[in-house]
Amino acid sequence: MNPIIKNAPLAPLTTLRIGGAAKQLWTVDSEAECVAAIEQLDQDREPFFVLGGGSNVVISDDGFDGTALHLVYEGAEHQQRGPHSFAIDASAGDSWALLVDALVEAGLSGVECLAGIPGSVGATPIQNVGAYGQEVATTIEAVRVYNRATQQVEELTPEQCGFGYRSSALKGNSDLVVLAVRFLLEQSPLSAPLAYRELAEKLGVSVGERAEAAAVRSAVLELRSGKGMVLDQRDHDTWSAGSFFTNPILDAAQFARLEARVSEHCGADTQAPRFDADGGKLKSSAAWLIEQAGFSRGEQRGQVALSSKHTLALTNLGGATAAELLAFAHEIAARVEELFEVELQPEPALVGLQW
Repeated sequence: MNPIIKNAPLAPLTTLRIGGAAKQLWTVDSEAECVAAIEQLDQDREPFFVLGGGSNVVISDDGFDGTALHLVYEGAEHQQRGPHSFAIDASAGDSWALLVDALVEAGLSGVECLAGIPGSVGATPIQNVGAYGQEVATTIEAVRVYNRATQQVEELTPEQCGFGYRSSALKGNSDLVVLAVRFLLEQSPLSAPLAYRELAEKLGVSVGERAEAAAVRSAVLELRSGKGMVLDQRDHDTWSAGSFFTNPILDAAQFARLEARVSEHCGADTQAPRFDADGGKLKSSAAWLIEQAGFSRGEQRGQVALSSKHTLALTNLGGATAAELLAFAHEIAARVEELFEVELQPEPALVGLQW
């Protein structure tokens, strides 16, 4: 176990670079250390939260009156499952972006569209991380967790994980701490079938076709960079928690109300983006709604701004506070709801904050 740091600043451990200090910071270097730390914290009745790559979290300016458990242990093992498939058991502390790079270079396909996403492997099943038509749920075989209720290490099947759009049964469940994730990937130089039109067009193929996985990875990185979604310390557009709002999932009646409001406020010829979602529901675009509500790229409130490249990212221009960021986020959400009767929900985890 690494030395415990008292009154530890948390902002430097997040991509937003926002937030106060934790009462203490425990950095763990192995799965065994992680389990032992959780057991000790529970025995001491010490509140804690798990901090991985810090890329999908907003921490209160007051910090956290408890322990931040920082997972930094790494290591991935592979096992051949069939003539053309491999299982990859990756530690929760592994860098997701580096893992994707390594898997593509090893000729394994299924996660190439998720290149460049910052954060740790342990966070991916919690959010069911996805981008450019791909989600980790499609390749996850099992998630290893420490169950605080049973005090046991357990393996969860995809069905037990309850994956949905940017959600899972793990999200908001403090009893289950992710220790590792096992992915089942195809051994192939080709990507999985492409489902995202912008990416397919960039690669010169049709939706549903496959392309060289390495080329897909490069195209995704280029698209993400153009939207400020690849970390760059020099670029304040990347000082964010990624997309701040999830795309709204609406039933038929809700989408009909949205269409009516769009016609009223944007003109009869304007149509809201519409995509099929699970359960017969429909997904629209949070970024489009934000723009139609009158917010522009680069628009500022104090030291917080919408990214100059992408209206879904709220960014820290330097010295921003969590209070400033949430105030701007609430302003955006309130305006969208007023005009379009759609409630936007934040995607990042909020620590010491309420939405």
